[in-house]
Amino acid sequence: MALGAAKLVAFAIPKPSCSTKSHNSSSLLLQHNDPLLGLRPPMDARQPVRRAARASLSTAKESVLRAFHERKALKIISGLQNFDKENVASVVIAAEKGGATHVDIACDPDLVELAKKLTSLPVCVSSVDPLAFLSSVEAGAQMVEIGNYDSFYEMGIQFSPDQIVKLTQETKRILPFVTLSVTVPHTLSLPDQVKLAELLEREGADIIQTEGGKCSNPSKPGIIGLIEKATPTLAAAYSISRAVKIPVMCSSGLSSVTAPMALTAGAAGVGVGSAVNKLNDLIAMIAEVRSIADSLGLPISNVSEEARTACY
Repeated sequence: MALGAAKLVAFAIPKPSCSTKSHNSSSLLLQHNDPLLGLRPPMDARQPVRRAARASLSTAKESVLRAFHERKALKIISGLQNFDKENVASVVIAAEKGGATHVDIACDPDLVELAKKLTSLPVCVSSVDPLAFLSSVEAGAQMVEIGNYDSFYEMGIQFSPDQIVKLTQETKRILPFVTLSVTVPHTLSLPDQVKLAELLEREGADIIQTEGGKCSNPSKPGIIGLIEKATPTLAAAYSISRAVKIPVMCSSGLSSVTAPMALTAGAAGVGVGSAVNKLNDLIAMIAEVRSIADSLGLPISNVSEEARTACY
């Protein structure tokens, strides 16, 4: 069933600010008698500070997007509703030591702080609640993602294009200078996925992420099965990358066999989740990340000897 727009907007979009109401004479008097008013710098004096802050955020954004512009991005995903600190820590370490370029975790400031202690990679947080991004960005997240909907599909919840556009608009309003990735649901037809991606680009999304692994049921094992599983997200990446100018990240159902196909299809990077986060052993996680990174031609310079031995 589709998640009702009213219900989604209720928890995602704050009520209008009361600042539009007119001030009465007593409130204006209080403002004029504010003892701190004379200590505050005039608006003109604050402008250079604001410009410097925006320039710093712009530089950080360029750093986050660099791997996408080079078409070498590899994002390892722990899961939108995975708050298991031990598992998240293992995924982050595997991403760092396996050669990934980004790591994507649940939107939680404690997890962000944990991840920042374990990796120098850009940390992305995923949620469908724009207000939840604030505390995670303050904790150090450099990128936010509206998406990774798999856990919602398991509850029978789907997202409409209108809902996703509204979430994107609200996120851009709250965090205008933070890198924003938005997932286009595989539950839409391919033409509708393309239309939504074009709308999201116009709304200011920096990256479009595709999905499709959940809807794919391979009929054969082995390599043929891996290719069958990746077909929906590869098809979406191919179609969307030809309709938008911003980077497309191909995600869901990918492996070391199909990750290179995503780049050939037009993606600027790949996102990998369950192929890594469902493993129970850290060395196995590192080996899987390394295998995918190798398939994409990413450097091996930051991989430990232990991980390298596990890979080969």
